[in-house]
Amino acid sequence: MAEVKAYSKAAGTGKYEKAITLSGKYDNVRRFWEDQMTGIFLRPALNDLVDYKRKRLERLRILDLGCGSGDGFDLIMGVTSKDPGLYDFVHEAIMPEMLQEYLGVDVNDNLLAQANEYYGDHPKMRFAKHDLSKGMPFGPEDEAPFDVYLTSYGTMSHFQDEQAAQLIADVCKHAPERAVFIGDWLGRYSYEWQDLWHCSQDEEFFMDYRISYIYPPEERGRDDIPRFPLRLITRNEVMKIIGMAEEMSGVKIKPRCFFDRSIMTGRHLETRDYNANAPDLRLPINSLFEGYTRTDLEQLMVDYVPREGFGHINNFFESFFMNTNSLVEHTIAMLASQEKGESITPELPPFYPDSLRDAIETMQLVIETAGKLQFGDPRANMIEQHLGYSLRRLEMDLQPGTGMGHGLVGVFEINK
Repeated sequence: MAEVKAYSKAAGTGKYEKAITLSGKYDNVRRFWEDQMTGIFLRPALNDLVDYKRKRLERLRILDLGCGSGDGFDLIMGVTSKDPGLYDFVHEAIMPEMLQEYLGVDVNDNLLAQANEYYGDHPKMRFAKHDLSKGMPFGPEDEAPFDVYLTSYGTMSHFQDEQAAQLIADVCKHAPERAVFIGDWLGRYSYEWQDLWHCSQDEEFFMDYRISYIYPPEERGRDDIPRFPLRLITRNEVMKIIGMAEEMSGVKIKPRCFFDRSIMTGRHLETRDYNANAPDLRLPINSLFEGYTRTDLEQLMVDYVPREGFGHINNFFESFFMNTNSLVEHTIAMLASQEKGESITPELPPFYPDSLRDAIETMQLVIETAGKLQFGDPRANMIEQHLGYSLRRLEMDLQPGTGMGHGLVGVFEINK
């Protein structure tokens, strides 16, 4: 399959190594923005499930569908149980002693080999090869039910809708009386692929996807970069798939939440493969999280270019980027005032949304406090990192969960 070859080639570039910070698959944005944001949205369902299992004196079993090199394990086991106070020692929602077993399933031999290289010595982890487009790799008689059925990083977009519905139906049939399913697709209306917005929602739409972001900019136009189809989807389309799965399985599937991941940080904003007007935001946001590295904050400003005929979508992105631009502008102005020893209390118009107001006031407090420190580089090591977190929080507050980001994630409860 084209995608198998593409991911195998990607794994061989070295850009999938976990130590990379400013570029590659495991960059700062992935670790400090995307994965942390995902974890915050997953937290309530995982906390409830862990509490349920603990009361039953049982531990959790996790099935990672389309596990790749095992990234889903790091993602779900890294979800914290709460936002900690200054005194608290925060712990994971799923503590190691609450995990009975993790099983990762994928069709790609190279990625499975990488997963075994990373995690082969972990006593509670194992991996198996299976083509999930044909449904679940086993039935209840072959494997005990799992408590979490996990997909991540766009896995569900590899399937046609009927295949996706069948896989979810198989999950429902295999699950115990209570379980959580996490479905991860690519969002239909990400600004990254504005050129593709025209397709009607009355039919399935698969983009011609290229993993070009792992190549140097001068090589991204090469004809030999592998391509493969990936489904772009909205929340309404996901719910149609869920309805099909309910009919196939006879099991009720309850959505707990949807969220758009990576509106501001999608990888193809940088490549401009699907939108020549896309702003290159990922590198400067990566820089915000990098210690002892100062960022040109002007690079975070976005001049949104609308596409004719998509009024409500343009309105969303216009509003979204005006909010992020305002936060960056106020931060730049407060830094300048602090440097001159002037008051940095901003005048905020009454029509600012609460989320923007909170973000600006947080940055004011951080700049006032960090500006008094004498050691290191307070701007690089404190102020810019907090600007990254404030922008991330703004994205979380403003995202509608309808398919506006690189990823559209749904968290569902299965109750029999």
